[in-house]
Amino acid sequence: MKIRQYMGIDRDRISWQPYIDAEKCTGCGTCEDFCPNDVFGMAGDVMSVANPLNCVPACDRCAGECPVSAITFPSKEDLLKQIDALRRSQAC
Repeated sequence: MKIRQYMGIDRDRISWQPYIDAEKCTGCGTCEDFCPNDVFGMAGDVMSVANPLNCVPACDRCAGECPVSAITFPSKEDLLKQIDALRRSQAC
C-alpha cells in the first residue's frame, strides 16, 4: 500500500482533521455529501470523522457547509508551523 503524502510529508504525520460537536450535529449528512474524500460517516444519529487521513490538509470547506456550525478544525497557522517543522526535520 502506497503511503499518501502532502507536500512531501507522510499524511499520517500531519495533524489535520475536522472535529464534530456531537451536541450541535443534527446528522443531516451535508458534510458527507459535500466532501469528495470520504472523510465522514454516520455513527448513530450524528456524523463522525470516519477517515481522518482522507482529509486534505488545510481544507476546511466542509465547515462552511454545515448548517449548524458543528464542524471545526485546528488553526491553519498551527498547521503551517507543523508542516514547516516536519519538513525541516526531514531535511536533516
